[in-house]
Parts: sequence; structure tokens; C-alpha cells
Amino acid sequence: MSLSKNEQALLRRIHVASENDPLKPEFPPHDPKFPATPTYRIKVPGFSNVWLKDESHNPTGTHKDRMAWEIVVTYKDFLLAKKSGQIKTPLPAMSLISSGSAAVAIQSQLRMHGLPDLRVLVDRKLNSATVRILEKLGCRIYFTDLKRKPFHWREILRLTDNPNGFDITSAEALDPTTRFYDWLSYEIINSSPDYCFMPFGTGNLFENVLNINKREVSTKHHDPRFKGKVQVLRRCNFLAATTNNPQSKADKLFSQHLPFVHYDEQWIRLYRCAGFCGPESNVHLIKEKYLEQAMKLAAAQGINCEPSGVAGLGLLLQLRPKIPKTKKILIVSTGKTTFL
Repeated sequence: MSLSKNEQALLRRIHVASENDPLKPEFPPHDPKFPATPTYRIKVPGFSNVWLKDESHNPTGTHKDRMAWEIVVTYKDFLLAKKSGQIKTPLPAMSLISSGSAAVAIQSQLRMHGLPDLRVLVDRKLNSATVRILEKLGCRIYFTDLKRKPFHWREILRLTDNPNGFDITSAEALDPTTRFYDWLSYEIINSSPDYCFMPFGTGNLFENVLNINKREVSTKHHDPRFKGKVQVLRRCNFLAATTNNPQSKADKLFSQHLPFVHYDEQWIRLYRCAGFCGPESNVHLIKEKYLEQAMKLAAAQGINCEPSGVAGLGLLLQLRPKIPKTKKILIVSTGKTTFL
């Protein structure tokens, strides 16, 4: 089946240089490079070797831009399938539950490439300023009470009037554990830290980093992007910060219902026992006072972030007595949305 002129032009615009060649990176789309964002040394009292992976340098200010790009690449897959005659339907719209940052990142990429606007399911109490920003970007907004129960993907599609589309809240159809943050995961593990701290919201980033680490420490045939030290990474402790406090300043890490999170205690125990990561790897609840301390430290060093994005630094401060002071520590800051 032939594509329309608009679809042909769209297919040409979505350029993927390679899937895993560090000399031909795919992100960010306007200026591809690997690594895509910087890692630099920061000062944390009591520690001598702390580094920050700073995702605020992404197009809309957070690591969600990487997920947004993969959504665009998925549309290229649709176009190629349509060109080959495998599908005959119009390009589907995507639906998403969001409080702001993911919707901003995805809709910005969709608009840039002339793709169907994102349909966003938000909580009725989401602040009106955020709603106006999302609408201005072109999102189609739908309201519900997100606190009352978990939502199945079929229900998300129904509530966003999108019966023929795809829900990307769960992102099950797009395999987020190997696709959304694979390049970022390599940028992280290539630092070969002894300890790696990061936020835990949906869990996709944490799971992806651990899965990529598992892959690289258990093979002799490394991905071309891999430049890490296997023996160090086998012992690296990956620690994630989350919250169960609905009043937390780390609002992007809290949800009444996270039905799509893959993390559970058995999974991380298996990885620890098999030597795919360090014995202290785990997910921890972050206390608010350490989030506040992390924000002050970040502000003093000109780091562009929000409490959710810098929760890993807060967790380092919370666990300070248990962390060796001279080990190499990497903090993953997921940034701050520039539009919000």
C-alpha cells in the first residue's frame, strides 16, 4: 500500500541513524550525540567522589524526552508497516495518564514531527496552569479521579475517547524495559560507579538500568555502546528513591496506584544473588527532610532539577552513614520540565 505525500514526508523526517552504534546515535533528534547529556563532578559534604548524570539538558528538561523519542520511532514502525501493506488504518493516537512532564515531552515530539496529538488523562485536581500548558501544546485533555482505583489500559483508552489507539501509560506494547531508556542506561553504567542513585516513579528507568547492567556483566559479546568495567558493575549497588507520601514534594514519584511497575522484592533479590548487581541494590522510601537538603545542595551548585528528579541525591544523604565516603558515586538527576 502506498503512503500519502504527507506520510512519505513524515517517514523521511523520522531519522534513526542506528539502534546501537555510539558513532551514529539517534538522540536527541535535532542534535544526536552519545552521551546525550553530561556527567560531571559535584560536591556533597563528607564524600570525595560524587558525580551527577544531568538529564535537564534534554529538549524539554527531563529524561522523559528519551521516552518521547521512542514513541516517535514507534510511529515510524507504523508507517513502514503501512507502506508494506501490513496495516491499512490511519496512524493511531496515543493515550497517557500524566501529571505533566511525560505529556509535555511526548506531545512536543509529536507536534514537531506532525503526528497525532496526545490524549492525556489527568486527575481532576491537577492545577489549572499545568492543564493550560498541556492544552497549548496541543494535548487533548480528559479528566477523572485518578485516586479511586488503578486503571486498565482498555479503560484509559475509553476515558480518552481513543478506541483504536494505544495506551502508553503502561507502555507494555512498546517494551519500555529494553527500549525507552537503553541509551541512557549505557550512559549511566559506562561511568562504572560503585554506587548509583536514581529516582523511582514508574520504575521503568530503574528496571532498564538493571537489565542493561545484567546483560553486560553476563556476556563476552558487549553492545557497541558499552564502555564500562564489568567487575565494578557486578558489585555496583543500584539504589532508587521513591515515596508513599501523598504530600511529598517529590510528587512525580507518588501515585495512589502504580499497576504497571515491574519491580518486586523477588526480582531484585534474584539480581543480587546472581551477581548482576551489588548486594545493597534496592528501592527505598525517601524522607522529606533529605529531599529538602538535596534541593539546597543542588541549587548551590546550579543544578537544574526538581525534588522528584534529584531524589537520588536525597537518598544518598539519607543513607550517608552506610555509604563509604571514598567510593565512586553516581547520582542520576532526571531533570525538571522547562514548560512547567
